[in-house]
Amino acid sequence: MDYLPLFCQLRGKACLLVGGGEVAERKARLLLKTGANLRVCATHFSPQFQLWQQTGEVTLTEAHFSPGMIDECWLVIAATDNERVNQQVSEAAEAQRIFCNVVDAPEGASVIMPSIVDRSPLMIAISSGGTAPVMARLLREKIEAILPQHLGKMAAWAGSLRQRVKDQFSEMGQRRRFWEKVFNHDRLAQTLANQDAAQAEKLTEALFSEPLEHKGEVVLVGAGPGDAGLLTLKGLQQIQQADIVVYDRLVSDEVMELVRRDAERIFVGKRAGFHCVPQESINQILLEQAQRGKRVVRLKGGDPFIFGRGAEELEALLNADIPFSVVPGITAASGCSAYSGIPLTHRDYAQSVRLVTGHVQNNGSLDWENLAAEKQTLVFYMGLSQAGEIQQQLIAHGMESTMPVALVERGTSTQQRVVSGTLAELSTLATEVSSPALIIVGRVVALRERLRWF
Repeated sequence: MDYLPLFCQLRGKACLLVGGGEVAERKARLLLKTGANLRVCATHFSPQFQLWQQTGEVTLTEAHFSPGMIDECWLVIAATDNERVNQQVSEAAEAQRIFCNVVDAPEGASVIMPSIVDRSPLMIAISSGGTAPVMARLLREKIEAILPQHLGKMAAWAGSLRQRVKDQFSEMGQRRRFWEKVFNHDRLAQTLANQDAAQAEKLTEALFSEPLEHKGEVVLVGAGPGDAGLLTLKGLQQIQQADIVVYDRLVSDEVMELVRRDAERIFVGKRAGFHCVPQESINQILLEQAQRGKRVVRLKGGDPFIFGRGAEELEALLNADIPFSVVPGITAASGCSAYSGIPLTHRDYAQSVRLVTGHVQNNGSLDWENLAAEKQTLVFYMGLSQAGEIQQQLIAHGMESTMPVALVERGTSTQQRVVSGTLAELSTLATEVSSPALIIVGRVVALRERLRWF
């Protein structure tokens, strides 16, 4: 280990920054966030430094650097575009045993400034020892994407509870289980993010009053239409925290690869040689696993509240008094149309979009007359087997037989396939694709030839 990572308390402590340009500005912003007593030395200053001086945040010294400027400093940063000056600063700091950071010259520095993920008071610092700063920055961006913004508020809230936890739970194992409950409590996290102090107090009191080993919870997560990159950040966080993942066939293998490695996986979808697990049985699985104290993620393709029967599962949990929450996903209509180059709305062709279940009943339960109206886009889910009925009813209720249609098979995945034609050809086109597939009907389909990109 070439460098020992440290987190320094600089509030109110004297720090010297040598340089007054754009690079020095970036360093100054970091130091100002720490509350340091910042002095800046340079022969000229950017407008931002002038503004900081006017507001009393920094003290500017318009002069060439001299070694005496670092007296009584805790930290010195050399951020000029002159290597000789930077070296002079480094040597002066070394002589007085004061830590010094030299921008873009780690070999001349006793301190390296890491890439920082700031969820104050939670901080994550990443460094490559000055050898690959771009790699450190890219890694920071990946971590930024994974970590929720509310973590800092959760950490601060936990800090306010530490003494009470020590007083109430005498054993370390008990404390650990309590903290796991706190940090895995999505509703508490969201409440703190919303700055609802009263509700946060209520949820916290419930955590203190209930047994450490209590019934678990269920999180309903939309996995998106297939491409793992379309899984939301919150959805990713949930599947990486799950004890149990209950999933169906519409969840892609790429998304399942992101599930926590040691999580138990329960498949409840249709596959060759097996029948689809009945909805009542799925509800029972969720109940039983949650009642065992497990953190259960019910992972559904697309969005769980759009033809995903998510509400039915939540009603079963509600009746059993099982805590639950929902993470929406990108629904198939949105993902498949975008990846096919078909905008669902367009001011010239479609001012509305309708999402319709393809399980069409022959008794005319759908409002075909309004579905056949102009200036809208229709998206039929699960409609392949009823393509002939859809074609017949739309034409019978006034839609032009030349209306453009597209069928999107395995949308957003690397196996995506799109076939297009006219409404008069829909029943024939449906025989050319296999499930899962969407049917899109509307004049916007004609834009695909120009807008297709995937």
